[in-house]
Amino acid sequence: MWKLKIADGTGPWLTTTNNHIGRQHWEFDPEAGTPEERAQVEALREEFKKNRFQKKQSADLLMRMQDLAKENPCDQIPPAIKIKETECITEEALTTTLRRAINFYFIIQAHDGHWPAESAGPLFFLPPLVLAMYVTGAINAVLSPEHQKEIIRYIYNHQNEDGGWGIHIEGHSTIFGSVLSYVTLRLLGEGLEDGEDRAVARVYEWDGCNPMPPEFWLLPKLSPIHPGLITPVKVNRIDYIQRKGRQPILRSSSIPNAGKMLCYCRLVYMPMSYLYGKRFVGPITGLVLSLRQEIYTEPYHEINWNAARNTCAKEDLYYPHPLAQDMLWGFLHHFAEPLLTRWPFSKLREKAIKVAMEHVQYEDMNSRYLCIGCVEKVLCLIACWVEDPNSEAFKRHLARIPDYFWVAEDGMKMQSFGCQMWDAAFSIQAILSSNLAEEYGMTLMKAHDFVKASQVQDNPSGDFSKMYRHTSKGAWTFSMQDHGWQVSDCTAEGLKAALLFSQMPTELVGAKIETECLYNAVNVILSLQLCGVHIISNTRDGSWGICFTYGTWFAVEGLVACGKNVQKSPTLRKACEFLLSKQLPDGGWGESYLSSSNKVIDQIWCKPRGLCCLSSMLSSSHYEFVWNLRDAGRNVNNETKLKINSLIPTNTE
Repeated sequence: MWKLKIADGTGPWLTTTNNHIGRQHWEFDPEAGTPEERAQVEALREEFKKNRFQKKQSADLLMRMQDLAKENPCDQIPPAIKIKETECITEEALTTTLRRAINFYFIIQAHDGHWPAESAGPLFFLPPLVLAMYVTGAINAVLSPEHQKEIIRYIYNHQNEDGGWGIHIEGHSTIFGSVLSYVTLRLLGEGLEDGEDRAVARVYEWDGCNPMPPEFWLLPKLSPIHPGLITPVKVNRIDYIQRKGRQPILRSSSIPNAGKMLCYCRLVYMPMSYLYGKRFVGPITGLVLSLRQEIYTEPYHEINWNAARNTCAKEDLYYPHPLAQDMLWGFLHHFAEPLLTRWPFSKLREKAIKVAMEHVQYEDMNSRYLCIGCVEKVLCLIACWVEDPNSEAFKRHLARIPDYFWVAEDGMKMQSFGCQMWDAAFSIQAILSSNLAEEYGMTLMKAHDFVKASQVQDNPSGDFSKMYRHTSKGAWTFSMQDHGWQVSDCTAEGLKAALLFSQMPTELVGAKIETECLYNAVNVILSLQLCGVHIISNTRDGSWGICFTYGTWFAVEGLVACGKNVQKSPTLRKACEFLLSKQLPDGGWGESYLSSSNKVIDQIWCKPRGLCCLSSMLSSSHYEFVWNLRDAGRNVNNETKLKINSLIPTNTE
């Protein structure tokens, strides 16, 4: 059986800044589990497979079978409460429902204080890793037969009814998603009889890719197309002086901005520019030749790779290329590339490749070889192997791959990365807002220890602004301290949780966080502050997921924290009116991921009725928000009934 390991890290190639607190990874133990437990696992897998077209997201049922319940023994969970349409909500019903929910949270908390969970969904995360393992020859070191079995299970479970795959588990079939998943299955031994010869699939040519020249790293740093364009930014910061009778000092200073290119874009371009500059390809094997015949409708050697650079299937087109972009790429492809690959200009390319690799190595070391996310992780791993197949860097990369895997009843998936700190911060706030905190001291003390242990204690090494990194000392990441990448909202929520704990008795929640750590967190937030806040169409538009409901929730919460209310703030009233206009007839809220791509709110009507959105609207830690909604003209009674009636019975009952 698969076993979930928490805060565990052994071996010479793993490094950590906090004794691996927050780390979660899965290991297969052939001796683990009773015959009954193994049969239960198989039953859960079959149940998911049977309903995979109706319920595409797993329910983390294998995680719930772990030993967390044994580590957190709980008394009998109160029976479920059901309130009829004609009944009033009583204090007893509300309190019982809260106890049921928090008891469940108590049961599934890890011993280091966080709540283990997956952060996955995209289907283009796993294929590059499988390709990388084959090209580097590390397949047997990383992907055991059980790993491969679960990866295959996951890919098949998320194949659409038309036979294709999307770019995520809810998405329509695309050429990109289908080819990636198909090639991955073939590399793992599925399919045609001649597929036993395994190697990286060189089934596409560099000439079919738009240029990613590493020479951009050599441009003047003020150039508008430099990957790490730097501009000085004036920020406020708090200087904390730990002296008796002295108050912290607020000062203004200018610091270099970490770059105007989105960090994820820059860090994908970083190793890709190295690989592009090297024009690295894997060996041509029997399987590669077979795949070339299987996935193309014309002979491979007759494909017009120049035309392929800007060819995109209609199912895959998210946003058309601007003409100026295609013209720039055409110039680079037809004129710059031939020039840069010939002496003496090839010397410039060699220098640029070296600079790109320096950035890769810096990112690796400062993230403990986790990298900012899974896409960057695989690309940096390949770049390190190409640079030196026997390098220490490559071995350290391999040791961190398990951090990205997650196993559930639908198979083994690859996470974007973990969401340990993000989930913990909201869980803490929800428990503390219930007025039942004194009943859950053990849960809160462990969570408090996790918050303190997860704060980033240092800035990136050396002259981090030169490497286009930002100050991170005092920040909280999305996942854990070892990751190292500061996130503004994670830092804000972490700071909020730490401040709430600091107001509670130490005998209940443990020692308070050091005051200087709080000031460090504030400094990170101030350094990331933008010049202004823009609210568009009375909503806060996001860039992914449930962006309208989610974004508006945070925007309203910020306005409320600044003392705004619907009586005096037209902006807040409009935001509340927007939310109320999108409320569903049963009292809940729902929003589809399509809102992000369509840029228009796309509501869903399903059961349960958008409980994530509803919980955001009615979370007890946002009482002011709830009352603003009420004052804007809506009673919250129906919404609360929906939450009480929708609480799912636990498998411990």
